[in-house]
This record gives sequence, C-alpha cells and structure tokens, in this order.
Amino acid sequence: MKRPATIMLQGTGSDVGKTVLVAGLCRLFANRGLTVRPFKPQNMSNNAAVAAIPEIGGSGEIGRGQWLQALACRTAPSVHMNPVLLKPQSETGSQVVVQGRVRGEAKGRDYQRLKPELLGAVLDSFARVGTGADLVIVEGAGSPAEINLRAGDIANMGFATVANVPVILVGDIDRGGVIASLVGTHAILPETDRAQVRGFLINKFRGDVSLFDEGLAAITRFTGWPSLGVVPFLNDASRLPAEDSVALERLARPTAARTDGRLLVAVPQLERIANFDDLDPLIAEPGVKVVFVRPGEPLPEAASLVLIPGSKSTIADLAAFRRNGWDADLRRHHGRGGHVAGLCGGYQMLGRRVADPLGIEGPPGEIDGLGLLDVETVMEPEKTVREARGVLPDGLPLTGYEIHLGRTAGPDCARPVCLIDGVPDGATSTDGRVFGTYLHGLFAADEWRRRFLRRLGVDATGVSYAAGVEAALDAIAAELARFLDIDALLRIAEDARTAPSTS
Repeated sequence: MKRPATIMLQGTGSDVGKTVLVAGLCRLFANRGLTVRPFKPQNMSNNAAVAAIPEIGGSGEIGRGQWLQALACRTAPSVHMNPVLLKPQSETGSQVVVQGRVRGEAKGRDYQRLKPELLGAVLDSFARVGTGADLVIVEGAGSPAEINLRAGDIANMGFATVANVPVILVGDIDRGGVIASLVGTHAILPETDRAQVRGFLINKFRGDVSLFDEGLAAITRFTGWPSLGVVPFLNDASRLPAEDSVALERLARPTAARTDGRLLVAVPQLERIANFDDLDPLIAEPGVKVVFVRPGEPLPEAASLVLIPGSKSTIADLAAFRRNGWDADLRRHHGRGGHVAGLCGGYQMLGRRVADPLGIEGPPGEIDGLGLLDVETVMEPEKTVREARGVLPDGLPLTGYEIHLGRTAGPDCARPVCLIDGVPDGATSTDGRVFGTYLHGLFAADEWRRRFLRRLGVDATGVSYAAGVEAALDAIAAELARFLDIDALLRIAEDARTAPSTS
C-alpha cells in the first residue's frame, strides 16, 4: 500500500510551538480537502484526552494536544495518534500508557531501557494512522539535540530515521538565541539524523520580518537547510487548550494582581496538576479572571471561587496542599461565604478521606481530606476512561469525558452534580457552595457555565467555547498559509510517499 505524504515537525527545544503549528497545518490542509491525520510517537503530559481504540471498540488515553490536532483535522481521535503517553506521577517516575492503555509505571532510567521495546507499537500505530490518509503530520517531543537520549529514541530522530520521515526543524525566536539553537542543533546531530532535516522555520516572531532576513541567510549558510518561513506570534493560540504544564509558567500570576472588577477564580497549582484545560472556558470569559496560585503563595482573599483541578497523584498533591497552608486558606474562604469546586482529583481531595490501599498512585496509605464534602474515596485498580454524556437534574444535556481512578461515595453524593448514563456523578454540600465531579469538560458546557457564573454574580457571554476553538484553528491556518511556503512543505511531505522505511 502506498504511504501517505508525511512530514515531521521537531523543535530546538520544548515549548517552541510545535503543537499549535501542527494543529494549524492540520486545519489548513483539511480546509483544502485533504484527509489529514496527526501523529506524535511519544508525549509527556498529564493533560490527557479520551480516544477510541478501534480494534476493540473501547476507549483509551492520548495527549490533549493530539486530541486538538484531530479536531483540527475534523476527524475522531484515535489512540494510535499518540501511541506512547507518559503521565508523570513523581519526580522520577511516570505512568506509561501504550496505545491507550496503562502498561505500568517506569522510573527515568527504567524507561530509557524500555523505549526500544515500544518502537514496535509506535510503528504499528503510525501505519494505522496513515491508512486512508492523504497526509500525516508528525510532532516531535522535546528536542533532537538531546543527544544523551538518542539511543533508543522513539520521539524524534529515532522515529524519523527508522520510518524515513522528512523533518522540519522549528526554532522559537521569542525566547532568544534562535540562530544558535538551529545552528547548534545542526552541529551536534549525527550525520544520519542531520540528513533527515529538510528545512527550518522560525516561530513566534514579533515585528518587521524583513529585519531577520540576514538571520535566515546565516542559518542557511551554516546548515545548508532552506527557510520555509517565519511565523508571527499567533495570538489566537491562547484560545486553544494548553498541552502540558509548561504553559502554567505563563498562566501563573501573582495573586495580588488587580481583578479589574472581574470575578476572581483561584486555582491552586498542584505539583501533579492534570487536565487543567478544564479551566480554559472560564479563562475565556471577559467577566472572569482565573489566577493559578503558585506554591508558597496564599489563596487570594478576593477570590469568589476556589477551584481545585485534577491531579495525577491525589494523595501526594493533597499533602503538598497542606504544606502550602492552602487548607487553612480554603477553610477561611468557605467561612466567608466563598464557593469551592473540585474536578476529578480535586473532587477527591474535598472529601473526608482518600485511601490508596494497593499503592496505585504511590506508596500504599490514606490521608484525611479537606472535609468540605461528606464523601470518601478509595483508589481501585480499574481506571475509568470514557466519553461521557450526562444531564443535569433539570434535563440540561452535558458532554465531557472521564479519566480517573477511584470510587467516591458518601452522604453528599445524594446531591449529584449530574447524571452520566443515568448514574449520579459528583457531590454537593448541604449549603450548596461546594461541589465536586469526575466530569471533565463541565465548564465547556456553555449553558451550564452561564448558569453557574450567574449564581456568582457574573453575566457570562453567549459565545460558544467550542465555536471559539474552531474559529481559532481557522485563524491560525490562515496565518500559516500567509507566512509559510506551503507548496514547499507539501513537496517535502510527498517525498515520503515513496521513501522506504528501515523498520
């Protein structure tokens, strides 16, 4: 079977904008009538999404970035779009998800030894994603310049050389040193890896592009790689879900910042925060200011709502929550009449107790919860991973997804947040000011969000959050069409149709 046209974007470092560029290119080519598919061999993120496992008809996990890229392609997400997902659980270890299903946990050095075994799954998924596609756009992870990790690599050049996929190297000019980063990458790559690179592009440029003409010429002179364009800073990217916790460095702001009359929502920045893109619809509301509170800072007294997000390690993050003094801040907030919400792991923390007798998320043990909900949680081996369709008690439909370990029960569950497939989900306190739920995507439900904010005194906009994401993807695609040599990108991708892989 003839291979699809294929191209891979790798970066000179993390957070150079690869995810957004791939999403924009996916939408650009989908708008031109091509059948496009995204692919990322290995991702590391606790922002996960639910995707189909086509072979068994079930559901598994992929990185949120590949879910967004599938949306850009206007296609259903599949676990094969991100066959290896690493979900950090500790300073040295991550849960390893292979083709959508949890395989186990691995420490850093253990994972380095495991990577060669995962290459088969990566190549299998790559072949499945390409079936029936006109174009596959691959995203690398981190940087190919990390030559200390080159042995057994499956994320960057290790994949590109085995699958024989042409590479475009992305440099981020906004962080400075872009010439050195591109030229330096060329200098330290082994010759076989260097040969896979067919060109470069510059991302996040501000100002007059012509001022960088000499810079482009210098990069080509040192590397021999042609420039495929200079992309300006894409403001619409802020309307897209963030892929991983690197984005929190930009979102976290001092809690003393002015609210300008907006409703203040305080989000404790947990060490193992997960799926914090749940907050994006609130961030998009003009009448709301969301502040991610960094460790060591107090929860702001001006907050009307404290929202505890998801966590990959509930007990560990709950212990850290207390070390930061946030438990006392939360009690004072609630005592002043403030509202509290918990999503997934945050919901579990709000209860009276969290127990992990089998040591699923860490060492076996249990911990007292924050006590604002009369519920208890017990971690269990079976993980819930599914798309969810629910309704409010008054019949308003909701859509979202569940990714969680644990079973939560108690008297406050008699006041559920919603029904999912007819089964009550979540809990609400007797005073109605505290709630928790396992339903991710709740705030993306436009009518529910409007009703909830109205209770807090905010007249929310009538704008659809999902429509805003779609509009942002189209706007980014239009910008890329203006500033990149799209015909050259396609020619490079077409070369991969007849290039044999070495697998």
